[in-house]
Amino acid sequence: MPDQGHAPFVVRAHGEIDLDAAPRLRRELTHALDAHREVLLDLSRVTFMDCSGLGALVRARNQTDRTGSRLVLRGVSHPVARLLRLTGLTGRLTPTP
Repeated sequence: MPDQGHAPFVVRAHGEIDLDAAPRLRRELTHALDAHREVLLDLSRVTFMDCSGLGALVRARNQTDRTGSRLVLRGVSHPVARLLRLTGLTGRLTPTP
């Protein structure tokens, strides 16, 4: 797996991550995790996330388990943090400050 240095590759999500937007996020995360050892997902500008967006995050996390890469969530907005808590996924998708 190519490593592009020590700094993580950054993916920035924004707006609503719903049924329409989740496939794009899933593709971006898949490609980023294929190409980089560590991917930082900035969620600070996400205003809403539904279960399809959460599914994209879980799928990316599963990919890291298979490949040994790392997914870091940063800037988790209140709506996303709430969704992670309500679904019990906070331990699996641990946000960083």
